[in-house]
Amino acid sequence: MSLFWRIFALNAMVLGAATALLLWAPVTVSVPVVLTEAVILVAGLVIMLVANGALLRIGLAPLGRLTRLMTTVDLLRPGQRLPVQGHGEVADLVRTFNAMLERLERERATSSARVLLAQEGERRRIAQELHDEVGQSMTAILLALERAADETDEPLRGELRQVQEITRGSLDEVRRLVRRLRPGVLEDLGLISALTSLTTEFATHTGLHVQRRFDTDLPALDQETELVLYRVAQETMTNVARHAEADRVEVRLRHTEGVVALSVADNGRGTGIAREGAGIRGMRERALLIGATLDITSRPQAGTQVQLTVPVPGEPRT
Repeated sequence: MSLFWRIFALNAMVLGAATALLLWAPVTVSVPVVLTEAVILVAGLVIMLVANGALLRIGLAPLGRLTRLMTTVDLLRPGQRLPVQGHGEVADLVRTFNAMLERLERERATSSARVLLAQEGERRRIAQELHDEVGQSMTAILLALERAADETDEPLRGELRQVQEITRGSLDEVRRLVRRLRPGVLEDLGLISALTSLTTEFATHTGLHVQRRFDTDLPALDQETELVLYRVAQETMTNVARHAEADRVEVRLRHTEGVVALSVADNGRGTGIAREGAGIRGMRERALLIGATLDITSRPQAGTQVQLTVPVPGEPRT
């Protein structure tokens, strides 16, 4: 039944019931109308309006559910669908909306994959240029300063030594940026070594106490999955350092049946509401790239936990 005929039938039922009541009820209308008769007519009108409203609410309920889903749907949280009930225009509309969501999620995942792969390629290019151009130039400057300081008398020698230390610190910062842009240890030694290096460097630069709990029986993961796990851990710890006001961070990497789960939890102030800025949305896009799910829980004065759950191909999930 189309939506038009459904609404027509609902109104016809109400009007038919009212007509039958007038035909068989012992009620007459005087001219002029008596007060009791007016009360009965108004009461009947109210009953008809209430019954009509209730039936229309039932008939249009699928449209209300569709509207609520449309206002809350997020392509970074795939899988949201509206159940299709019955037949007719409303059911067709729901099916069309679900098909549109599926198509949009597929296109969003494809476009996000292209963007993220392009970002990683650009990171590699910048890291390579920093290493080959800036790093080597600063190394040459550092050596020249060292030779000049050895051949110069005081007080110029002291000033050259200070410039040398500043240059050495800048060179170390450039190397740290190169490691952040292109985690070479991830490509050479694997995920656990890369996460160990990342957490050690994070603890050194921030002064936070970092606990590591890594399972050693990890399954073989492809390079793209390992890179997503590494980038999510990197972004989460950066957010902890900037916003959490924490003094302890726990990084866990677990392998259970069917999934590999990375969790980063801090003991910071928390908010009770996981505010999703550009960093978190970027992590969600990375999760979509490998078919993973990202869950964020934040409790007031009890810290925040970010967990990335990656399905392992070929392993049944519990």
